[in-house]
Amino acid sequence: MLQTFDERNGDLIVNIGGTLVHRDEAGVSPFDSTVQNGDGVWEGLRLYDGRIFRLHEHLARLRRSAEALAYEGVPGDDEIIEEIRRTLAANSMRDGVHVRLTLSRGLKYTSGLDPRINRSGSMLIVLAEHKPPVYDKTGVRLVTARHRRPPADVLDQRIHSCNQLTSILAKLEANAAGADDALMLDTRGFVAETNATHVFLVAASVIATADTVACPEGITRAAVLELCAANDIAHEVRDMRPDEVVAADEVFCTGTMGELAPVVEVDGHTIGDGAPGPMTTRLSALFAEMTRTEGVAVV
Repeated sequence: MLQTFDERNGDLIVNIGGTLVHRDEAGVSPFDSTVQNGDGVWEGLRLYDGRIFRLHEHLARLRRSAEALAYEGVPGDDEIIEEIRRTLAANSMRDGVHVRLTLSRGLKYTSGLDPRINRSGSMLIVLAEHKPPVYDKTGVRLVTARHRRPPADVLDQRIHSCNQLTSILAKLEANAAGADDALMLDTRGFVAETNATHVFLVAASVIATADTVACPEGITRAAVLELCAANDIAHEVRDMRPDEVVAADEVFCTGTMGELAPVVEVDGHTIGDGAPGPMTTRLSALFAEMTRTEGVAVV
């Protein structure tokens, strides 16, 4: 799955620390912590007909991540929402938009790792792009990566960090294998997530997904679990073995950038009949209805 350039994004106006600027003129200081150390946190939001789905949940996760890293001068929710509104208005955007929020520790007064040399407070970047869901709804193919998701005592995945090197290394493995994405295990050998999305399997009409031991607490993941509860769909959160994924009746992945997408192949093994299954199709329709009726108006 390789994203292609959307011509509508050629003249984007981006928001760097409150300043609106053309994408070709945007710049971040070499003294910013994201540049120096990958010391930043982020959120991906999706705009549906002028409303951002689960905006407050995303902002709460952003704040939890910033607090875990002891950031100072973090802007309040109202301020962040106003910067999102300004950015969307500058680009005349209303629908089919993905918004990337990046919050860095801010500027350092000299190069180095020590957070005490960050004295200017946090900096917010708002990047809004015309971007429909990026995954092929007819099905994606996964390959199990050698690189694994670390446990919380190594790098807590509940911190939604810009440090995504393990994901990049896994994605490189997927690219080399000709797959769309990589299935990642935790250090115990259980399924964590893919390099970019959460994973669900369906077996005997029961849906299962991994606990957040070695993966972020996904917003779309939580919405799917809510839909299961509200529609009497049997579901569980538990450790999942890789062989269960291969043997499942259905597999699908979830995320803000791609919504729900069926997985039709894992490590060369066809999942089900190699097409989107009935449970994936049903949940996709329920999720689409949820995004049509929920959200915070920003346009």
